[in-house]
This record gives sequence, C-alpha cells and structure tokens, in this order.
Amino acid sequence: DKISLHEGALLALQGHADGKLPGMRIAVASSADTPFAERVGRAALALLEVVPGLTVWDLLLRDWDGADVNQIGRQPPLSPNKAQTHFPRLREATGVRFDRMLFFDDCNWGDHIGMVSAGCKESNGRGVVGVRTPYGLKKGEWLQGLDLYARKESNMA
Repeated sequence: DKISLHEGALLALQGHADGKLPGMRIAVASSADTPFAERVGRAALALLEVVPGLTVWDLLLRDWDGADVNQIGRQPPLSPNKAQTHFPRLREATGVRFDRMLFFDDCNWGDHIGMVSAGCKESNGRGVVGVRTPYGLKKGEWLQGLDLYARKESNMA
C-alpha cells in the first residue's frame, strides 16, 4: 500500500529534471472524476519526489515559471472528454501547439488517445502524438513515445 511513480514516468521525469531532454516541458491532463480525486492527485504530485528535494509538482511549476497550467479533473470548465477541454486549455495556457505534444494515457475505460489524436489537430493536419499505457507508464512505453515523436518530427522537416 504505497503510492509511487511508474518506472517510465520516473525515468522521464528524472531525465527532464537533469536537463537530458532539452526543450521538453511537462504538464498534466487528468480526468480525476471527483473534486476529492482532484485534491488527492494534486497532493500526490506535491509529495512524489523525482530526485531528492524535487517533487513532480515542483517540476511542473518550474517548466511554466510557477504557473499552474495543468488540467486536472472533470469539473467545469473541464469535462470527461480531454479532446474538447483538457488539451485545448493546455494549448491556450502554454502556447504549445497540438503537433508539439506527446501524450501518455492509462485510461482503461475509454479511448482518450484516439479522441485527442483525432480532435486536437493544427491547420497542417498534424496533432498530438499519443501512447496508451494501460498499466501505467513503463520504460518501454516512454521510449516508444519518444520514438514516435521523433519520427513525426522527422516527417515534418
């Protein structure tokens, strides 16, 4: 009975914290389904350490000059459909285009990857790169996401 980061999430966050992934910034789009679940999620992010003394929440805020750009929950203005609310709000809050986003999702009751990939596109027709992580973000899925994103970038060049 413990709360911890999955191996791939920890690898990604540590690499980011150490500056090994230049240009990468992170944000959270979560569909926590109650206000209590939202509070628990935010509290967990503020407790889980990426490296000693640096929590996930610290890293999330560091990337955006202290601003909370994260889209956590389903309460208005958010909804269960991340393509309609979470991602457009992330784009607006961060200025990051959909075709510059990489999304990992562990949802087992719906297809958020499909909805976001289909519904969040730029005028060039390109959108969010997504990877399903039904058991949490593992190392292989993290590396798969990086590879898919790199291949998409090379096709855009």
